[in-house]
Amino acid sequence: MDEPASGGSEQDFSSTVGVRLVSQLRAEQDWTKAPCILGVDEAGRGPVLGPMVYACAFTSVSTDISSRGYADSKTLTHDTRGKLFRAIDADSGVGWVAHIMSAQFISGHMLGRDKTSLNALAFDATCAIIRKALDSGANVKQVYVDTVGDADRHRDRLSRAFPGIDFTVCPKADSLYPIVSAASIVAKVIRDKSLTDSQKSLGLTGEVGTGYPGDSATTAWLKKHMHPLWGFPGLVRHSWETCSRMLEPPEGVGLKFEADEQADDKDGGAAAGQQRLAFARPGGAGMLESSGLGRHTFFRMRKLQRLAEAF
Repeated sequence: MDEPASGGSEQDFSSTVGVRLVSQLRAEQDWTKAPCILGVDEAGRGPVLGPMVYACAFTSVSTDISSRGYADSKTLTHDTRGKLFRAIDADSGVGWVAHIMSAQFISGHMLGRDKTSLNALAFDATCAIIRKALDSGANVKQVYVDTVGDADRHRDRLSRAFPGIDFTVCPKADSLYPIVSAASIVAKVIRDKSLTDSQKSLGLTGEVGTGYPGDSATTAWLKKHMHPLWGFPGLVRHSWETCSRMLEPPEGVGLKFEADEQADDKDGGAAAGQQRLAFARPGGAGMLESSGLGRHTFFRMRKLQRLAEAF
């Protein structure tokens, strides 16, 4: 979902399912047609609560933003970040895009049948915000990206995705390049606001703390809102090890999925270590299997039988 920003940090940035793409693109400004630089940074990669936000900020190559007080958002106070974000949002010479991934979206992809790593989600988000800036008409020529992984590999992948753009990818880019510092501020402010707004949207109460697993306030909030069987509400990233540990007995209910006993390889069983659904009672007679007796309810209700039994 693409949404124009309105009201700066006062906008509702809640994100409880899927992703949101919010922006202040400045497409009506002539400077966007001149060569532009763009910076990328993220906020919320490590927390167990709330969204992860990737953001970019961009401006004309000829615009000097070095004296505007932009810095790595982690070094700024909450109030200073908010003030700078409002300044960035109101500055007609700077555009920005933010990609908000909900906790539900992150968990669903990391725990799904076709699992997607957090690095892959991060790469897709980076591409999405760069593409959004380009689609708005911004003439982006140089991109600076803050990264915590293999910088060379990340740069090569981005260069293949966006030929014609010069990429600089390095750790601590948010401290080295003011345009990345601006992106860092956008990402952090929107991440914090999204966490608060999402909590309200889901009707959840209590002090969540920073959202990081090591925060005692966050841990206390998780325990308060944990159901021993159903787990956690949508604000929580179920794919984090913190959650799986908390759901283990005795605090959580132990679960066991129905599966056949492992058959011996010599009897034509499944490969070692592989589980399979209980289509029929192991060792049962052919008539018992074909009649459906002793088989899982799913197959009996739908009158399904093994293909081998039909001929």
